[in-house]
Amino acid sequence: MERDLKTPESAHPARWWHAIDGGRIQCDLCPRDCKLHEGQRGACFVRQNIEHKMVLTTYGRSSGFCIDPIEKKPLNHFYPGSAVLSFGTAGCNLACKFCQNWDISKSKDMDRLMDAASPEGIAGAASAYGAESVAFTYNDPVIFAEYAIDTAIACHKQGVKTVAVTAGYIHPEPAKEFFAVMDAANVDLKAFTDEFYVKLCGGHLQPVLDMLAYIHHQTSCWLEITTLLIPGKNDSSAEVKALSEWVAKELGPDAPLHFSAFHPDWKLEDLPPTPASTLTHARHIAMDAGLHYVYTGNVHDTEGGTTFCPACEAALIERDWYNIRHYDLPTDGCCPHCRMPIAGRFGKFGKPFGSQRIPVRLARR
Repeated sequence: MERDLKTPESAHPARWWHAIDGGRIQCDLCPRDCKLHEGQRGACFVRQNIEHKMVLTTYGRSSGFCIDPIEKKPLNHFYPGSAVLSFGTAGCNLACKFCQNWDISKSKDMDRLMDAASPEGIAGAASAYGAESVAFTYNDPVIFAEYAIDTAIACHKQGVKTVAVTAGYIHPEPAKEFFAVMDAANVDLKAFTDEFYVKLCGGHLQPVLDMLAYIHHQTSCWLEITTLLIPGKNDSSAEVKALSEWVAKELGPDAPLHFSAFHPDWKLEDLPPTPASTLTHARHIAMDAGLHYVYTGNVHDTEGGTTFCPACEAALIERDWYNIRHYDLPTDGCCPHCRMPIAGRFGKFGKPFGSQRIPVRLARR
């Protein structure tokens, strides 16, 4: 008899909801404000009305664990060269037609959730494997906020840092608790028009901008931003300029901004990949807007991957994709040539993890 390897759904009590008329409940986690009848699931598919209470069906369940470089998140100013234990669950509260992880984020039968792990088990595994951080990624961690928060607390108890890779589509109240336990976040700013968010993501732009400002100004969470440039959709010079100017004005010149290359996937398979020249052009626009740290991603581009001192322009961290080729930044995070402080979180630099990707299985607990 073949053994069923799937991890059964959980019925973990969820937070951030309230009862409304007609025996329904409303989810207060994200701006979608899903109103659910008995047995109905939210747009994210993982939060469900069971007996007139909200439950999280993916608590303690994962689509897999992998150790990879922190640069893959991407985070270029958060302990460069370090290893991170990455994992996700299933589902998403946006509906991006260009999703690069659609097999996980759009999963509804939960067949992909093969691994089970407690928050303490994840923290212990990160420590055992020598990963400095745990990253909540692959699908958006805000939809499993209860699991992510508990895991982050367990990680901190063992000296492990935490990273959220998110679209930032979350209400302010749960965001306070969520980002309070995150040491770093890369927020996916998908475009700079509401029309793009509505037509291609099923959401809105303003809540994301508000969340970016909140993270930067009201938390201690280190913030970097990624925009996937999609040919003909969000890559015009005017839109890139407007986005870059907003970041410079609202978040300041030291906020790292990554422009990444799109590859045809999910429901946008008819579009071409993003030319490297588009990324380079966008980088120049953003730097002209006053940003100090602008990067290109998903391409081999040494200049676009290198961290330069904004004062003396010395190349301090030279990268080729996820590989660090040269590192010249002391533990105090100041340029060794002119002593300009480099924005970010830095420590002792050893042998970089590189472009490895090591799948791991956690023992069931």
